[in-house]
Amino acid sequence: MSGFRTIVGKAVAMDRANVDTDQIIPKQFLKRIEKTGFGQYLFYDWRYTKEGEENPDFELNQPKNQSASILIANENFGCGSSREHAPWALSDYGFKVVIAPSFADIFHQNCLKNGMLPLKLQAEEVAYLIEKAQNQPYHLTIDLEKETVTDNNGFLASFPITAYWKRMLLNGWDEIEITLQLDEKIAQFERSRAVIS
Repeated sequence: MSGFRTIVGKAVAMDRANVDTDQIIPKQFLKRIEKTGFGQYLFYDWRYTKEGEENPDFELNQPKNQSASILIANENFGCGSSREHAPWALSDYGFKVVIAPSFADIFHQNCLKNGMLPLKLQAEEVAYLIEKAQNQPYHLTIDLEKETVTDNNGFLASFPITAYWKRMLLNGWDEIEITLQLDEKIAQFERSRAVIS
């Protein structure tokens, strides 16, 4: 994974509450064994009609919303099953940040573990962002070091993030890379156990 300090990107609004992981990535697409390739199936049942045509009414299909890297949604985003494929699909589609007033706990953790920032803001702040993002182009700046979100209209909001996950995202580390940083200590421990036995 690659780390980041600041993300400047186009923000798209999905003014929906309780978006569950079954809608983010439907079950029939979970057979893939890689973490990549899921973006084409993101929100599949909303993006496409039963005939397989693009649904022109769906937010992400509208020309003004193309190339967005920041998704703004409503409360309880990522509820439902615990499938890790949901952040994989969002990331593969191009989203780096998801902003909402609240997230399902497991989805929130899965995002962080996969290098995506699930950013919690106050409901009134999210309502402001959703309204602004209805008129494109609309860009936000996410400063991970300062823990702030800003736009070009004077909006400024702070977001909470634990020191551990902030460090992980800044450096682009996952939990395997953290373990590998202790490789010499692990090897030393294993050598000491071999002597004892």
